[in-house]
Amino acid sequence: MVQLLIVDDEIHVVERLTSTIDWSGGGVEQVYGVHSAEEALALLERMSIDIVLSDIRMPGLSGLQLIGEIRRRWPKTKCILLSGFSDFQYAKEAILHQSEDYLLKPVTERDLVDTVRRVMDKMKREWEEVVSKQRLAYTLKEHLPLLRGNLLNDLLQGRKLSESSLSEKMQMLEMTDYNGKRFALMTIRLEEYFLQYDAHSLSLMEYAIGNMVEELFGGRFDSWYAKDAHDYLVFVLTGKPGTDGGEDSVWLERTASLLQAAVNRYLKGKISVLVSRWGTFPADLFGLYSRSVEAFRRTVGSEQELFLRLDDEPLSTEIESLQTLYEPPSFIHLLEAARWDGIEEKLKSVFAELEQRYAESQEHLLEAYFCIASAYAYIAHKGGRRLSSVIGADYDKMTRGTPFRSVNQLKEWSLLTLDRIRDDMARDTQHSRASVINNIRSFVEQRISEDVSLQSIADYVHLHPVYVSKIYKLETGDNLSDYVHRVRMDKTEYMLRSGQDKIYEIAARLGYQRPHSFNHAFKKQFGMTPQEYRDTYIASRN
Repeated sequence: MVQLLIVDDEIHVVERLTSTIDWSGGGVEQVYGVHSAEEALALLERMSIDIVLSDIRMPGLSGLQLIGEIRRRWPKTKCILLSGFSDFQYAKEAILHQSEDYLLKPVTERDLVDTVRRVMDKMKREWEEVVSKQRLAYTLKEHLPLLRGNLLNDLLQGRKLSESSLSEKMQMLEMTDYNGKRFALMTIRLEEYFLQYDAHSLSLMEYAIGNMVEELFGGRFDSWYAKDAHDYLVFVLTGKPGTDGGEDSVWLERTASLLQAAVNRYLKGKISVLVSRWGTFPADLFGLYSRSVEAFRRTVGSEQELFLRLDDEPLSTEIESLQTLYEPPSFIHLLEAARWDGIEEKLKSVFAELEQRYAESQEHLLEAYFCIASAYAYIAHKGGRRLSSVIGADYDKMTRGTPFRSVNQLKEWSLLTLDRIRDDMARDTQHSRASVINNIRSFVEQRISEDVSLQSIADYVHLHPVYVSKIYKLETGDNLSDYVHRVRMDKTEYMLRSGQDKIYEIAARLGYQRPHSFNHAFKKQFGMTPQEYRDTYIASRN
């Protein structure tokens, strides 16, 4: 879905264009409105905006200056200019600044929506071209990326290599030497439709995503990626020499969010993305990777298309030593990634092996039990819970001298306990998100006459704006902007029915700068003006 930003110093224009047009019906997920080029640049630094619609003449930076800066800093963002001045000189300058279109005020809703759709179609064609080029190049580069990915996977799993040995391997693989460089990890989980592909088709999609990363990040960062044991794509990103890449976390997070939207739009699949803090390669690689996997399990869970950043809270690690059960994908790794179907398949394969080869061996039965039980305890403690409180009465079976005497008994207990742990984790995630939703609604209800933009709401709940928007949609089924609009309209109805305030006073109390914008929004919602609504209500009571 597309992110649209409207920039105009006339407040009523921004209010009308953001609140009265059905953008979601045209494929626009979120619409932002600001009143100066300076505000627009500040928002662009935080958010992944796809299309900017800007007035030309504004105090301070003009619209032409704004799109010039956008072309320099965010070349993938498309720009449309809007002006009341029918002057060819402006149109010529707009073309020179690579504006996608030039519209004259007053612009009709249909013309504006049609123009945005044309720009969206152009974006789609450009990304399709990128994807097709990637597929053509795939067969030529098949072996070299595989070897690079294998080396990175070894390092992610904690393999220690001397500096000289690592440098030698990178040189052999035609790579930049990462030793001693500052880096950040970007971890991507493929979801939904990607999971329906066969192995060959999925590898093409993964390769396409890798090239999308190069397209978006390549101007400022070198990237190196691998597919890990959880089927995540893990990217190591380091700033290129002579660029301003550096440790620019804001730019990195914004561009990662843009990648997420591009994959959805042009590869027709969903991904969740997590960006880590900065570390030194390779000393911090294993720790940041382990924490990223843990963050996916605890914060994302089974939900899809989320964007997160990794905080600085240290996480403990645990080394598994039972070789049979911990062959990739190991049982503990599957639990950490909350891959429930994979966990059940892993357990079934373990029990099948026990029944076929060790059905009479109490020692092998205990080996399997100790590994499974310790993994359950580990995952419960990671979530801040006692295993006994999670699984209830079945915990008693663990405290006996000889917990289980047959494979069937252990199998029954293991699968039942797994179901209870899964339910407990789902409740914990749901409770956390429900709390966020309640805080959002409380903020909007109390401050409807003030700034209730997505950014102000995100600041209040201390979360990234993209995450806030996704969580609200996941939990309620509504867009956050639709909820804010509904609150305004509900309060308008109440105030029109129960008070004697003038229409312009009600508009001001609900955060509208211009009564005209308020009247326009109300009429679009109810089919009549606020005054007509009040008159109708009074007449019905008499």
